[in-house]
Amino acid sequence: MLLSVRIYSIKYGFTQHFTVPARKAYNWCIDYKPYDLSLMHLKGSRRIRKLTGDAVLLSETTFANGKAVKKSKLVRLNRRRMSWSSTHVSGPFLHSQFLYQISPVGKKRSKLEFDGLLLVYSNARLSREKIRRIAKEERLQDSTSWRHLAKAMGEEVGTL
Repeated sequence: MLLSVRIYSIKYGFTQHFTVPARKAYNWCIDYKPYDLSLMHLKGSRRIRKLTGDAVLLSETTFANGKAVKKSKLVRLNRRRMSWSSTHVSGPFLHSQFLYQISPVGKKRSKLEFDGLLLVYSNARLSREKIRRIAKEERLQDSTSWRHLAKAMGEEVGTL
């Protein structure tokens, strides 16, 4: 019996406000560090490889439900637009893509607009309700991580 793998597009997004100016927020966000996952209150490790001036490869191992999850992400930076994209090139969500855009909110504040496309591979058919539930869970996880990052950014950039 042959099983066919289905691919589901799970789309979600959110906005995160920052207490720092847009350019400082952008520069802080793309200044990748090995300890970034801990700022998001996640357990794991991250290796950073700068490929070019506008391309970075992030290799991460995180832990979910006691299991290690390994993934690599190709990040493309667009400094002029204060945006970047992150595309999974290995791991369980292969080819998933996430878009980030920083924009000013006045002179001293800014915000992040996040747009996610999570590709879920499944042998089983997923109901619309299951897809909605996955989107809600992913939005909650990612927005919570960004709330933690916003707090760390405010503390760190405020001291520079």
